[in-house]
Amino acid sequence: MAETLETDVVIIGGGIAGLWLNYRLRKAGYSTLLLEKKTLGGGQSVRSQGIIHGGAKYTLNGALTTAANAISEMPDRWRACLKGEGDVDLSSARVLSEYHYMWSRDRLVSKLTAFFASKAVRGKVSGDASIERPAAFNTPDFHGNFYALNELVLDVPTVINALIAPFSDGILQYDCTLPGALVQEQGEIVEMHLVGKNKRVRVKAKRFILAAGEGNESVLHGAQLHRPAMQRRPLHMVIVRHQYPHPVYAHCIGAGSKPLLTITTHYMQDGQPVWYLGGNLAETGVELDRETQINSAKTLVKDLLPWIDLGESRWSSFLIHRAEPQQKGMLRPDTAFVHSEKNILTCWPTKLALTPNLVDTVMAQLQADGVEPETACDLGTLSFLPRPGVSAPVWQEMLS
Repeated sequence: MAETLETDVVIIGGGIAGLWLNYRLRKAGYSTLLLEKKTLGGGQSVRSQGIIHGGAKYTLNGALTTAANAISEMPDRWRACLKGEGDVDLSSARVLSEYHYMWSRDRLVSKLTAFFASKAVRGKVSGDASIERPAAFNTPDFHGNFYALNELVLDVPTVINALIAPFSDGILQYDCTLPGALVQEQGEIVEMHLVGKNKRVRVKAKRFILAAGEGNESVLHGAQLHRPAMQRRPLHMVIVRHQYPHPVYAHCIGAGSKPLLTITTHYMQDGQPVWYLGGNLAETGVELDRETQINSAKTLVKDLLPWIDLGESRWSSFLIHRAEPQQKGMLRPDTAFVHSEKNILTCWPTKLALTPNLVDTVMAQLQADGVEPETACDLGTLSFLPRPGVSAPVWQEMLS
């Protein structure tokens, strides 16, 4: 006979969005159960470059866009959390760089001068005269403009660990796409069934929150639900393990409205640096095979950073999908997204940086729906379920 567990909220998905939401809810007194299919952060979270955008890259046409407005306050929100003074305590997380930078080659100086003089980026950047250039660009061989953006770069696995630490007891591993896992009637999840060896638990909750990124689609379909629809926008990212000693965290700006190349530096377990390459390189390379994409990346790096010698290096590439609510024409959503229907909230932050905004929206929706913390939850009932580990960075898996 199945036991019954009651909780205020069930969260499906253990990426940064789900973990941040779990932290905020538990801090506010709600009882929660977070269920992750595989490893924490194993979808989009650990495959992000860790940049907490402030919107500068969305204003390269000189106009203040909706996307830039939505994300402009996020670096300050995250910095408060990193100091232990925000919505969540990320003081144990590792900051890879206090600034993300932007550079152009000398032939684009006039474009950059006009761009940084526009209203769209005032307060978001500091120019050449007021910043100390990182070692990689502090060389006579560099010709062009260089700017520091009001953005930072984080080591994502350490952010995940910081979000887990205070409330790890309710974070468990289970595949919510299994047949019969979610039982719905007339578009409402009435209960979920968690099954182990010689054990079955029926879970009831006031709200079921889907924060599984690309996995939201299969969770919805498994419960025979089909709204909201999801889109996937692919990227073909490149990683290179190398010998160059100086880290790079920067966008290179071309004549178009997107960065030609975005570089962040990360580290293998043995301390060897890895460049993670995105930007227009990743967007335009989605139809290319691995060898062709890597050759494109090598050519672009040599063209944009001719003074840098990576030494003995090992390259690889992989496709990832930006999972988002479906938009007309497959356009990029401008803001975080929360869809509320019956007792189900389906969420996509759309950008790592927008996670605090997403969680604010969910908390406000719960308040508007009159969902208050009141259920005591005996998590010991679920002791048969394993605890998920934190996903290893993709470069550790592919370049070891």
